[in-house]
Amino acid sequence: MTTRRAFLKTTSLAAAALPFAGCASHTSPRSLRILILGGTSFLGPQQIAYALERGHSITTFTRGRTVPTTHKALFDQVESLIGDREDDLEALKGREWDAVIDNSGRQVHWTTATAELLKDHVDLYLYTSSTGVYYPYLGDNITEDTALNMEVPEGITEVQQLEYGYGVMKTKSELEARKAFGDERTIVVRPTYMMGPGDRTDRFTYWPLRLRKGGDVMVPGPDDPVQYVDVRDIAEWMIRLIEERAAGTYNGAGPAGPTTMMQFIQEAHAAVGTDAEFIPVQDHDFLIDQNIHDAVPWIMPVGENHGSARVNNSRGMAAGLTFRPLGQSVQDILDWWDSGVIEEERRERMMGDDSSLMQREAAILDAWKGR
Repeated sequence: MTTRRAFLKTTSLAAAALPFAGCASHTSPRSLRILILGGTSFLGPQQIAYALERGHSITTFTRGRTVPTTHKALFDQVESLIGDREDDLEALKGREWDAVIDNSGRQVHWTTATAELLKDHVDLYLYTSSTGVYYPYLGDNITEDTALNMEVPEGITEVQQLEYGYGVMKTKSELEARKAFGDERTIVVRPTYMMGPGDRTDRFTYWPLRLRKGGDVMVPGPDDPVQYVDVRDIAEWMIRLIEERAAGTYNGAGPAGPTTMMQFIQEAHAAVGTDAEFIPVQDHDFLIDQNIHDAVPWIMPVGENHGSARVNNSRGMAAGLTFRPLGQSVQDILDWWDSGVIEEERRERMMGDDSSLMQREAAILDAWKGR
């Protein structure tokens, strides 16, 4: 597998009752000063757009190397601080904010250093974690209270080392944020696979592009469960959690209810309307022989990945997490991909590289039909 988190009570209840209705934007009751560690990659621009719309002021802290591919014009309204979380936090010293969002916490000591530096100058610390903290995913109903792994075991494969390492890093980073800010001032959000405009991984983006192409479409694991969430739904929810000072830990998994891979494909395809025939391939052994272990949002649900798409999202929905229609996400991804912001090399790699699933699919389907 490729390597890889409250509204007012009445509003929360309404959001939970209407999980596919996008949450209407409006000005927040009071303007907040929000610091985003990171902010120029995938999640950050969506947080910035929503926060500015609601009347908040934004400061980012980055190395100044990443150019956003969404909401680029809005960065003229953002204060940009330059530094490095490894060894240069000078720009953060002597400043105060109402909340900090830690999007770039990729090392435990980074979180320790920023949380300790800011704990007396910022009210809330929101740490962007991941459902990766639950690896290995062994349960059928993974909740925020599921026990987390604190150590990377020995004698495991290279892939397992990456998965365990990432999960343990996120777990320990969550603990460092809470250690500095306390339970009442810490928000932890654990998103599942995020998708949407600006995605730098091209994992989920494969499907809107493939479905638009039409023809015979291989559907791996059609009966297997899948989970995914639009980056904008996570970003906007995070801002609302800060507004409501909703301390706690939340899974950021969608969609609202259980969904199979085939259901996902059918709903996503409805947004593009091309002529397509879906070829279900439920045989895991065949897929393994073809070196297909994942096609995000599908992850083969066996062994340590049994529960990767069985993450409970009820607490998050009760705290205001809502989900826009999948068709809207698919169309917005295609519009972004077609907007001219994607480098030609990246486009060619996705569509024409011999090792890509886009190019391998026909031969795999021939093998499947000829068994």
